[in-house]
Amino acid sequence: MIRNIIFDLFGVIARFDTEGYYTVHGISPSDQQILQREVFRSLEFAMGDRGTISEEEAVDAICARVPEHLHEAVSDFIYRQNRVILPIPGMEALLQGLKDHGRYLFLLSNTSKAFHCFRTRIPGIELFNGTLISADVGLVKPDPAIFRLACEQFGILPSESSFIDDTPINAEAAQYVGMKAYVFNGDVAELGKWLIEK
Repeated sequence: MIRNIIFDLFGVIARFDTEGYYTVHGISPSDQQILQREVFRSLEFAMGDRGTISEEEAVDAICARVPEHLHEAVSDFIYRQNRVILPIPGMEALLQGLKDHGRYLFLLSNTSKAFHCFRTRIPGIELFNGTLISADVGLVKPDPAIFRLACEQFGILPSESSFIDDTPINAEAAQYVGMKAYVFNGDVAELGKWLIEK
């Protein structure tokens, strides 16, 4: 029986409104491409998720590569500040329903230590029984070690757990350590049906 459900955060529970940020701050399409490349696809962003570089170090390194007028945006993206967090429609209600039916809910996310500053803004965060953040433990999905560590820290068994992520390779890694896995495609109703069947 599946007693425990481990959720990824971004793309499953909520998302940052990056498009809205661009609109509010008047960031041009060409500058958006620069930020996409130099921030979200940067070594520093990945290192921040693993916890091997501080936010300050990441900002300094990235700002050295981008035009000065984008420095504020770089800081906002790395520190996860001044950005709206949007719920995935229907997800909070699903979480509440699962909780009401006795399931234990956990959060496992690849994200930087900035999580601890914005965690209270995450819709439904109060429903989780525990969280594990990659930057706090020096491991990132899809490394199977982070799933084993999550089970150890949460005090749960992989065979009694399912994992939900929007990235197939992460879901595959969870399955490798003995969990049921589901690749979330944005359809909360379908996810709910799958969980009922488990």
